[in-house]
Amino acid sequence: MYFPNISPIAFQVGPFAIHWYGLAYVVGILGWWQYSLWLTKKFPTMSRQLIDDYLVWAVVGVIAGGRLGYVIFYNPSKYMANPLEILQVWKGGMAFHGGLLGVVIATALYAKRRGIYFLTFSDLACCGVPIGLFFGRLANFVNGELYGRITDVSWGMIFPQGGPFPRHPSQLYEAFAEGLFLFILLGIGALFTRWPHRRGLLTGIFLTGYGLARIAAECFREPDVFLGYFSGGFTMGQILSLPVLGFGLFLSIRALLREENA
Repeated sequence: MYFPNISPIAFQVGPFAIHWYGLAYVVGILGWWQYSLWLTKKFPTMSRQLIDDYLVWAVVGVIAGGRLGYVIFYNPSKYMANPLEILQVWKGGMAFHGGLLGVVIATALYAKRRGIYFLTFSDLACCGVPIGLFFGRLANFVNGELYGRITDVSWGMIFPQGGPFPRHPSQLYEAFAEGLFLFILLGIGALFTRWPHRRGLLTGIFLTGYGLARIAAECFREPDVFLGYFSGGFTMGQILSLPVLGFGLFLSIRALLREENA
């Protein structure tokens, strides 16, 4: 099947164009905010004020970390030659792993400022992250970018920038695995986890789930042309996801083995 003719611009008022990709960030952030406010009922030591105050920190961490992560991990030579392009985020180029690191730093600073144990806050904060991942991957699909490898499956899609052969709609695979599935998994975890006695478990589940989902999805996703494959057929996304997976497993196992996380 052919890629549907979807404009990357959601709507335009005069010279000002609003892109679906930008809207995905807005909807993802607002969705995270509202869901996190609702989750404060499950986390007795958290308050709506803490979530409201943290929102700006999270936004800065996501945008700054996501952009710098893309620059450093994926195309450093291009941006070192044209450093002003680093600021041109509207042209695309964001990396989840960089955004994750940016949010971790922002959360650590915020938790220290408020006198909160880091994992106490991150357990709540990570539950709504799949909302942003879901809408972000849908925006990738709308833009016809980050498409999959060539395939002969019946639902293969011919993307405008992907040549004449059908490819996996890997953006939709990731929207399901990193977004919808992980959101449901964390929701179940938040409902049944004996928090705070299992503090760090939800953070571990998120990191483990994302690491597994991303590593699996990269098996269907076409790697960036300027990077290609690394030794052993690994992609950059898989390499960066391995430490995420490892640390997630560590946090999960530690939370499950300890009787009390005080």
